[in-house]
Amino acid sequence: MILSAGYGTRLWPLTEDRTKPAIPILGKPLVGYVAEYLAKFGCTEIVVNLHHRPDSVRAALGDGRQFGVSLTYIEEPVILGTSGALDNARELLSKETFVVVNGKIITDIDLNAALEEHCGSGALATLVLLPNRKREQFSIVEVSGGLVKGFGGMPEPRSNEASVPLMFTGIQILDPRIFDYIPRGVFSHSTTDVYPRAIAQGQRIVAHVASGTWYELSTIHRYLEISLALLQQKSSQFYAGKGSVIGEKAIVDKSIIWDGAIVEDRASISRSVIGDGVRIKRNQHIEDAVIVRADVVRGKAPPAKALHGTFEGDNFVVPLSQ
Repeated sequence: MILSAGYGTRLWPLTEDRTKPAIPILGKPLVGYVAEYLAKFGCTEIVVNLHHRPDSVRAALGDGRQFGVSLTYIEEPVILGTSGALDNARELLSKETFVVVNGKIITDIDLNAALEEHCGSGALATLVLLPNRKREQFSIVEVSGGLVKGFGGMPEPRSNEASVPLMFTGIQILDPRIFDYIPRGVFSHSTTDVYPRAIAQGQRIVAHVASGTWYELSTIHRYLEISLALLQQKSSQFYAGKGSVIGEKAIVDKSIIWDGAIVEDRASISRSVIGDGVRIKRNQHIEDAVIVRADVVRGKAPPAKALHGTFEGDNFVVPLSQ
């Protein structure tokens, strides 16, 4: 199952007209990377949950064939949380061991290694973890003897502790017995409502500490930095989507341009994200900003966690320096 129901409030305004998993990363929807990842390890029958802008995920994934999978969509009229989503898909998932992946990650973690450990453990669940060496703002997973014991707060950015905290990657392998611990028909989260209860009742939750590349795209800053990191792997300085037009004398550096955008002559763009159909006018200089068309967000209330922006002509501009 791919969890794809989130609002993506910290990615606003990029998520005003689409949900977070449907935003493009170098021309491919984020959720498409997740589908291809699962297909690589033989997980080809996939359930996708939908809530915010559900049609944007359907448009991004289609029937799944282009990503090597077969999809079943299941909608949540009211958002149900990370484990409430599983309850909503209970009839599709409860017959055998299944994998759940968050729809906002790009990774090359070896899923087979985690599956092998889970299948040999008899555990209720296996959580795929990574060392959080940079002490980024991801909840600490408390582990002892190879088992998850609980979930703590965020790591201190500058800590004198020699140990490296572990963080949850959003990849988990579950035995159908997990449904004994998921509340029926209500909002619930795995790490706050399900796993603590299961652990308290003596269930074993295996901590599979993996290695590999892992990107989590939950904020605008992460979106740009990760897109640029993927571009660097391709030895490219910028990405321009389908139908976009860049003037011969325009300068574009370390930036992501979505579909149908126009960058006129002598305009310059640096470390920015330009949304669908945006026009950057002649001699205009854009740096460290996200820009979408004004009509996409006009009259819409920004989410509480969104960065602040201003209307500038036909564009809505969000500075990244805040």
